[in-house]
Amino acid sequence: MMFVGSIGIGWIASGSPLVRQPVVIAMRAERWGVTLSTILLTVGAMLLMRSWLRLGQRLGDWGDGTRRQVMAAIGAWSLPLLFAVPIYSRDVYAYIGQGRLLMEGRDPYAEGISVLNNWFSLGADPAWAEARTPYGPYFLWLERAVVAITGAQPDMSVLLFRLLAVAGVLLCVLYLPKLAELHGINGARALWIAVANPLFLISFIASAHNDALMVGLAVAGTYLAATRRYVRGVLLVTASIGIKPATVLLLPFIALMWAGAGASWLRRLAVSAATAALSLAVLVLSGIPYGLGLGWTWAIMDPTPGYTGYSPSGFLGQQVEFFGSVLGLPGAAMADVFRTALKWTAVGLVLLLMLRGEHSRLVRRMALAFAAVVLLSPIIQPWYILWIIPFLAATGIRDDWQIRCLYVGVTFFVVFGAQDQLSVWSFVELPVNASSLAFAIALLFTCYLLVLDVHTRALLIQGKPADLMRRGVRRILRRQPDAS
Repeated sequence: MMFVGSIGIGWIASGSPLVRQPVVIAMRAERWGVTLSTILLTVGAMLLMRSWLRLGQRLGDWGDGTRRQVMAAIGAWSLPLLFAVPIYSRDVYAYIGQGRLLMEGRDPYAEGISVLNNWFSLGADPAWAEARTPYGPYFLWLERAVVAITGAQPDMSVLLFRLLAVAGVLLCVLYLPKLAELHGINGARALWIAVANPLFLISFIASAHNDALMVGLAVAGTYLAATRRYVRGVLLVTASIGIKPATVLLLPFIALMWAGAGASWLRRLAVSAATAALSLAVLVLSGIPYGLGLGWTWAIMDPTPGYTGYSPSGFLGQQVEFFGSVLGLPGAAMADVFRTALKWTAVGLVLLLMLRGEHSRLVRRMALAFAAVVLLSPIIQPWYILWIIPFLAATGIRDDWQIRCLYVGVTFFVVFGAQDQLSVWSFVELPVNASSLAFAIALLFTCYLLVLDVHTRALLIQGKPADLMRRGVRRILRRQPDAS
């Protein structure tokens, strides 16, 4: 359903020959085609959500053979997404433009893709027109290689970038269960939580985000460091930074693993310095080809301004601004101070988790530090929470409020993505806006999961609130129209 729906409302580059195919034209230019595609894509995504919940419920004992079943589900759910038109995001088309920049001898850390001839036909969001790339040198190498192989043909380029993302997914499939078992956590359950979940598969395969490779390398490097293969662990985490610099946060914790349990403060400082020096030296050398230098550091030192309204920082900041303005105070300035305070709170939590805690829980401390930085940031994209879920899953997510928070987060972002990133040609007149239709379907399906589905409602809601909600829905369904 998601594969077919993507043909009608997924992101196809205007330079792609697909837009001239009769079936594609009908799905994208006819009212019935766009409406049908919206329904299929949204219902398919929500069915995938239910399938994930039911898989975990059916394998509840997590005994022998369950890992094989989780891997089979991952493969079955991933295959249609591998060949679908990009959905939920079109960042993959920006990767093509950045590869072209490098091919033409330009610096993606200094120029946006608008300097390229016919850049818009590549399918990239105009937001990338003047934007510098926030990616590390290794991913720029990969972007250049893809463009060199495909000649910047959009469809083949998307497929190759998807295969790179699949490599990251496979690294998670291989190393996440091993990392979990080091911490006494069932590997199959960790794999189900982190990799089989629909947000992971949609964001990392259907959307082809390079975060998949970043996370896969980080998980592999963390496992190697946790099993005392420290140099290889540092090199793999460095490779992850070279894809996207967000995982630089992991290095101090990898250094603490290397220092060992009971290490003196002097040894910890010395090993931390050695770890930083090794990683930085590799990245400096990696910046020599194509004259990239250390241009990627801007992504760490100069973060994107603004906020997303659904992040804790963004949402709560909006409330601070509103109430401040109502009271006649400078609400906007107060909101800025509030968001800045949350960012510094995240820094403080990272330092606390670095300096305090049991050595045996270093990976857990690292996961919590990473979570603090992601969740207290003003900007959270849906796939950002996928940076932290594997590490939390590997160190334990309990079957209580913790797993329910995960259910809520994944469901929210699947519903949000269903209506946020739809490609509908402007001349197509619809009786109901495609985004509104998708949102209504996703919301109704979520209510079904919460109230009417006898299997999933036991997972999502328990106790008196669930009983009250079910009774309320039954009363509504039984209510007859007034005879008068």
